[in-house]
Amino acid sequence: MSGLLRRAGWWAADYAYAGLGQLRATTRRRSARDFQDGRLAPIVVIPGVYESWRFLTPLVVALHDRGHPVHVVEPLRHNRRPFGEGAEIVARLLEERDLHDVVLVAHSKGGLIGKRMMSATAAASRVRGMVAIATPFGGSRYARFLAVPTLHAFSPRNAAILALARETEVNRRIVSVYARFDPHIPEGSELPGARNVVIETGGHFRVLAHPRVIAEVAAFSEPSPG
Repeated sequence: MSGLLRRAGWWAADYAYAGLGQLRATTRRRSARDFQDGRLAPIVVIPGVYESWRFLTPLVVALHDRGHPVHVVEPLRHNRRPFGEGAEIVARLLEERDLHDVVLVAHSKGGLIGKRMMSATAAASRVRGMVAIATPFGGSRYARFLAVPTLHAFSPRNAAILALARETEVNRRIVSVYARFDPHIPEGSELPGARNVVIETGGHFRVLAHPRVIAEVAAFSEPSPG
């Protein structure tokens, strides 16, 4: 019973975090241009489904404060397009801004878009790698019961999910960070061949605020001291 109570607490905290994040996204109005300067590797942030880039503002600010130029993909809006369309939008941003040695930092569906972009677009060579947070690389069995096409696309049987799973070459350039318990992805976010980092907590959204996320981005993208 204690395990069930702990998971229930994680679930409640996760939705509280998501609710506050969506509220913050509608009330904070810093410009995306505020974050595009910096001396370290450029970072492109890709949000999850139904999230605007502003939902990830705390992560954007933290990475910019470390010295990274951070670019957000405003044309994704609330990220309801298919994975392939999203990947092409990200690729165009990299080309239009002439970005190189980019580190993608992606949440949930954003990680699927990032992997597709790294696997199947002309801009793939511009990307060093990706840190994906709570990404359903194998889909989520819950999605099979959802009638909304945007969410049904996460079914493990979806053709796009299966096609991405077959693209294994880029996995070695991906760090997958995820909570031990994710209420949206019961299968977890383990990606074969990637660096998989399991955080001993629960949540799909709240994990974004865990210090380990910033630590993994830093280890992946910043020069070692000395």
